[in-house]
Amino acid sequence: MNIDSLREYCLSIKGATEDMPFDDPYLVFRVLGKWFAVVPLQDDELKICVKCDPDKAIELRDEYPGCVEAAWHFNKKYWNTIYLNREMKDDVVRFWIRHSVEEVIKKLPKKTQTEYCNE
Repeated sequence: MNIDSLREYCLSIKGATEDMPFDDPYLVFRVLGKWFAVVPLQDDELKICVKCDPDKAIELRDEYPGCVEAAWHFNKKYWNTIYLNREMKDDVVRFWIRHSVEEVIKKLPKKTQTEYCNE
């Protein structure tokens, strides 16, 4: 997966937006104003930080020890960094991006969740 296909997939998610809110080059993807993915653009190796269910975050790190680690600048209970183009297939990366969106949506008020799901 390259940065173009990663960006295209993230933006294909309903209601997704992107911005670069920091001085450092971090590409942030949001849904309903909440972050679901962050891509540090300054690193030599392409990676993405995604939000996870706390139990699944640990399981993911255990399953892919050379590919997934706790996210550096985020709450390590909820956020993982996935190194792209290592041992995780692109469809699995897309699954975890979608999982991140689901984690973000389920933390929103019920009314907002319903409106998002019914759009």
